[in-house]
Amino acid sequence: MTDAPPSTSADWYADADEAARTASSRRAVEGFEATFGRPPAGVWAAPGRVNVIGEHVDYNGGLCLPFALAHRTYVALAPRDDDRLVVTSAQVHDQTGQGRPRWDGLLSDVAPGTVDGWAGYAVGVPWALREAGHGVPGFDAVVDGLVPLGSGLSSSAALECAVAVALDEVAGLGLAGDDDGRAALAAACVRAENDIAGAPTGGMDQAASLRSRAGSALLIDCTDFSVRHVPFDLAEAGLELLVVDTRAHHTLQDGQYGSRREQCERAAGLLGVRWLRDVHVLELDGALDRIRDLVDDPEEADEMGRRVRHVVTEISRVRQSVLLVEDGDLAGVGPLLDASHASLRDDYEVSSRELDVACASAKAAGALGARMTGGGFGGSAIALLPAGTAGEVAEAVTAAFAAEGLAAPAFLRAVPSAPAGRVS
Repeated sequence: MTDAPPSTSADWYADADEAARTASSRRAVEGFEATFGRPPAGVWAAPGRVNVIGEHVDYNGGLCLPFALAHRTYVALAPRDDDRLVVTSAQVHDQTGQGRPRWDGLLSDVAPGTVDGWAGYAVGVPWALREAGHGVPGFDAVVDGLVPLGSGLSSSAALECAVAVALDEVAGLGLAGDDDGRAALAAACVRAENDIAGAPTGGMDQAASLRSRAGSALLIDCTDFSVRHVPFDLAEAGLELLVVDTRAHHTLQDGQYGSRREQCERAAGLLGVRWLRDVHVLELDGALDRIRDLVDDPEEADEMGRRVRHVVTEISRVRQSVLLVEDGDLAGVGPLLDASHASLRDDYEVSSRELDVACASAKAAGALGARMTGGGFGGSAIALLPAGTAGEVAEAVTAAFAAEGLAAPAFLRAVPSAPAGRVS
């Protein structure tokens, strides 16, 4: 990954080049040795992800098109001879605002409702692996990394997946050696996030972190989580993908995400289908009429109908995007990004003022298309740009935020990168 362009006002995250990744791995090792007085068994890392298109469709059996970022979360870990889990993180602070927070407890005591905050993403993974019948030990671990927290780039899945590949190796599970095994690890990470961390996500993030390939996006069919690798060469197409972290904190545990999921599940039940994926875009008008007939409250029927319309049309946009990319027209995805954002903003109502300003200002500065990415209610947007224009667009977005009285955003380039694995 190349260096961020010179800038007078835009705030760029450190590029996740080899030097930055090496430094993060080294910090994890040094933190482990300082905390536990012994070397770790190794360092494992897992990437955050950016979703090109296909938002809020994973839990509807839909299609989505994410790829792994070069920005990663690092876990230095060593197994223990007992059942204890001790985890500290350099990415978050303790209650004093200083130092590393520490979670210390027995794996046998981990269960839904027993772990609060960031630690649930880490200690939920060994719990889920044991629930799936795998023997895993207690461990000591230190977390560090480059995935911005609360940015909508799936720092939580990166943490889970880094722990998963570490445990896979130290426990000799042998799952990370092929895609079927990585799918099983991803399923354990999803269960950790749903049941221990309490975030009702659908599984796209963990699949992207564990099953992607460098240079490709990952087309995921969320009915069965089968995948297909879609070559996604931005440089060859004369393009780049800019991520705008609005710094409006993003969380999946405030009830909004869960309420959307519940609305979709209820709508599928009313329509007599397992997934909203089963409603074809050509059948959409009839499906919306049926909802209006079956839901007594007109306002509720209208809202549910808009949720359904987003899911059905978004899945169609993913299909169109893949066809364009495979036909060599990656730039043609731009208008589909715009349509996706409008749908997420107006029908699914998960955008925010910051995300809307980011997309509009990027478009005004020359982006071919822009949309929010991730769960929404804050987090990040992406913009598809002609190569070499990221600095100019970042400046324009930063100026637009300032004009709106918003806190300054931050930026990074997104390049399809390798999946989770051991780094040292």
